[in-house]
Amino acid sequence: SALQAGAREVYLIEEPTAASIGAGMPIQEPGGNLILTIGGGTTEVAVISMSGVVHCVSLRTAGDEMDEAIIQYVRKQYNLLIGERQAEAVKLAVGSAWPTDRPLSSTEVKGRDMIDGVPKTVTVKEEEVREALREPVARIVELVRACLERTPPELAADIVEKGIVAAGGGALLPGLDELLRRETNLPVTIAEEPLTCTVRGAARLLDQ
Repeated sequence: SALQAGAREVYLIEEPTAASIGAGMPIQEPGGNLILTIGGGTTEVAVISMSGVVHCVSLRTAGDEMDEAIIQYVRKQYNLLIGERQAEAVKLAVGSAWPTDRPLSSTEVKGRDMIDGVPKTVTVKEEEVREALREPVARIVELVRACLERTPPELAADIVEKGIVAAGGGALLPGLDELLRRETNLPVTIAEEPLTCTVRGAARLLDQ
């Protein structure tokens, strides 16, 4: 696709590497860096050192899977059929991975009643959406733990100090950083502008 678009040369780079560069992590140094990228279709966790990927694990659970979990929850609890766009709107409005400091909120969800087939609106609370997201979020946390378990001991000490950097749209889920802190006992930082980390990292590589 890139060649057909007119690019003279095309280089492939692992997504976590591009994201870590976009997040401004010092991956060219000898120490270990851990990056978590939660996109739409996949979640990847990688340990990077000396500009190379030391260990990387990937999971097909990410933003899209969270939307699907909300669809299934609303269907089961309210007999209401909603689409992906509505599910994503719910996730953005009141989604969370851990109780947050913000006042408990709710949002209206519009869909089709499964019993009589007519359009219907229900109100869904933040704690309900958190329950709906519990399983996909737990799988992402488990992926981080699996990567940490495979991290070489000499790099683990660096990660204890630097912690985890989260990027991608899924990193914006409120409370995810707090949940990861509790599950890993590591500091967790959300990258600046996590949505565009990967593409900015790729652009920076072109500059170099």
